[in-house]
Amino acid sequence: MSIKIKLFASLAESLQRREATLDFTDGMTVGSAWAAISSDAALPASVLAAVNMGYCDFETALSDGDEVAYFPPVTGG
Repeated sequence: MSIKIKLFASLAESLQRREATLDFTDGMTVGSAWAAISSDAALPASVLAAVNMGYCDFETALSDGDEVAYFPPVTGG
């Protein structure tokens, strides 16, 4: 039972990894998964998250096998 984590851009650089796997536990949320992979480091401002490729907030409950992605806002022109 696990959750796959993907990190992009500056988040991957600051945590020095692009992917991680966490053991799934009941009650796990997108926010608690961030705390687990970042050693409780504060979440940078404006970070976005997605579960299974759909945008979500940090209170979203996770299920076994979910894929969570964290990334900074994307801009362009």
